[in-house]
Amino acid sequence: MKNISILFKVHQPLQLRSYRFFDIGQDHYYYDDFTNKSSLLKTAKKSYLPMNDLLLEMIKTHKKNFKVSFSISGTTLEQFEKQAPEVIESFKKLAATGNVDFVGETYSHSLASVAAEQEFRQQALAHSAKIKQLFGIEPTVFANTDLIYSDAIGEQVFDMGFKGMIAEGAKQVLGWKSPNFMYCNANNPRLKVLLRNYKLVDDVSLRFSNQSWNEYPLTADKYVSWVQSIPENEEVVNLVFDYKTFGVYQSAETGIFDFFKAFVKQTLAQKITFPTFAETINILQPVSVLSVPNMTSCIDEERDLTTAMGNNLQKQALEGLYNLSLQMNAVSDAGIIADWNKIQNSDHIYYMSMRGVAQEESPYPTHYEAFINYMNVIADMNERIAKAPKIESFDNLSSEEIDSEIEKYSEMLNQLMAAKKHQQKKAKK
Repeated sequence: MKNISILFKVHQPLQLRSYRFFDIGQDHYYYDDFTNKSSLLKTAKKSYLPMNDLLLEMIKTHKKNFKVSFSISGTTLEQFEKQAPEVIESFKKLAATGNVDFVGETYSHSLASVAAEQEFRQQALAHSAKIKQLFGIEPTVFANTDLIYSDAIGEQVFDMGFKGMIAEGAKQVLGWKSPNFMYCNANNPRLKVLLRNYKLVDDVSLRFSNQSWNEYPLTADKYVSWVQSIPENEEVVNLVFDYKTFGVYQSAETGIFDFFKAFVKQTLAQKITFPTFAETINILQPVSVLSVPNMTSCIDEERDLTTAMGNNLQKQALEGLYNLSLQMNAVSDAGIIADWNKIQNSDHIYYMSMRGVAQEESPYPTHYEAFINYMNVIADMNERIAKAPKIESFDNLSSEEIDSEIEKYSEMLNQLMAAKKHQQKKAKK
């Protein structure tokens, strides 16, 4: 019997305003508030709210037979709390059903995993804490930004306390193997690895309304038949969708909501189940080790990091950003910390790509202008961090502030101990 595990990835990019050289040191506000708010509200109306309502209706209809998972970045949750609290409430209603799980990711939907190991760990832990606070669920499975994965990253994720990770079913990794099994990490076999079936996902996300596609129109009957055509011995089909597929990338007028509803109904009629990813890693056993020495992702057809780090401007921007990370550990200014989280959004780096998809979504005329604007922000952050009071003396802190610092440093101590343990493991090898 096949299982279908569905993950919806929810991330709302934060667009920077035009930040000039002469703003550095003078104006510390970086964001295009009008664009960000209007984009959020528009997306919530078209996608987040109607799709959440549909899922709630489907859960009430199919009860424990239909479950899904979500990955929502921390900076997106902050936007919901500030601009669209009704979206948070709709996610809480889904969580209350017991049929919805939340997986971990980077708090800032960042590229920390490829550039700053300690920051990567801090963001993963901060994100899990945010999910626990809002929804009462502690993530046990991790889905990195754009499903970025390698053997080394998987090993780090296990050391953070996660039991499973979701990666891309990239051809350069799988070869003749199928994405429809569960594997384990090459460096630490205790981490279970589930792979996205990108062909089935792209048929919906990219091709659903494409009238020139030879399979148009895509009906629920046809889609279910494709799932059924997968060999019986293959155990799980992992469908990881950008949530905006439903209502934004594929508008309501295309019939995307009705398609999804019918697909689930017809699939359940075939005795195919819909476990969460957390359940899947407990149901199945790994069939083999999956060796991924080089990083993969779900970006573009190459399924690598070319769109994220394909040119020198992007590499320079990432280096400039994460050169600040060590200094940030001693900063207590809430405003600087909030900005630090926001400027790490991977979108800022993608806009510097010269590749087609990234350029189409970019608010900048050229990739070079995206780079200049971002580096001006980095320069201002560098000045602010250098001038910010550092945590050195605790004599003047209140009892509440001391408790807060104890909590912060306890977390840092745990992270340092985990890092030491990780180094000891490497030394033994």
